[in-house]
Amino acid sequence: MNRGAVDAVVVTYDSASTIEPCLRALLMQPEVASVRVVDNGSRDDTRRRVEAIAALEPRVSWIALPGNPGFAAGCNAGARAGNGASPSPWLLFANPDLELPPGALARLREHAAAHPRLGALGADLRDADGRRDPAARRRDLSLARMLRAAGQRGALDLEADDAQTLQQVDACSGALMLVPRAAFDAVDGWDAGYRLHVEDLDFCRRLREAGFDVAVANDVPVLHHRGVSSRTRPLFVEWHKHRGLWRYWRRFEGRGAAALLAPAVALVLLARLGLVAMRIAVGRLAGRRR
Repeated sequence: MNRGAVDAVVVTYDSASTIEPCLRALLMQPEVASVRVVDNGSRDDTRRRVEAIAALEPRVSWIALPGNPGFAAGCNAGARAGNGASPSPWLLFANPDLELPPGALARLREHAAAHPRLGALGADLRDADGRRDPAARRRDLSLARMLRAAGQRGALDLEADDAQTLQQVDACSGALMLVPRAAFDAVDGWDAGYRLHVEDLDFCRRLREAGFDVAVANDVPVLHHRGVSSRTRPLFVEWHKHRGLWRYWRRFEGRGAAALLAPAVALVLLARLGLVAMRIAVGRLAGRRR
């Protein structure tokens, strides 16, 4: 197992509360050659915390993107930054609210080495109480699933199959993905047209359409403090989630005769977004009255 064979990319936004343990855990993985922290306009002291670690650890670098172009754009910027004549053959996309236990990346690499057509490999994401994140394993978006996903969680989730150490899935979570650089280049990276949400479903589907497999390592638990940076902006998150669902449907599901359904799909998504916005507004109003 080669040391220093992985370039880690961490996209941040107001991630000060979790970024330090995330970076320390990554730096404990001997396989990590670099950690590129790509920031989308944090307003807290994320930068100060990252630069304090970078002053002691040359593998860590800070990349600030203007105008907050989104998660997918951040992933691309980190993957392509500083690529010299011999870039690392593996990319690890990790959310700033993740903590990899010792040996986790080595185990993921072992799985990947035994599966040469692997395009993306996720892990068994769990919260602080050990509960599995159901979004770690997902199905593709069909029209019916898309409409359910617009209004509820869990519409795409797959159960973990512990009988399979390496479980093939349609998509793994963008919160943690080990990706061969060759696979990343084969699909030209993430689609920066997505701002927030759905971009990982798109990325995994394009990998599979290019002939790669997508899987989750059920024997690699990873701590995930889910949604830390998005809790303060629920309406912003929902708008971009619905926008991402529309973009995905147009690319993969709205082909041929199905394109005739576009006006109906757009109207349903807008109606769903309106209902979600009303629930958010009511919740905020109730919170102020307490």
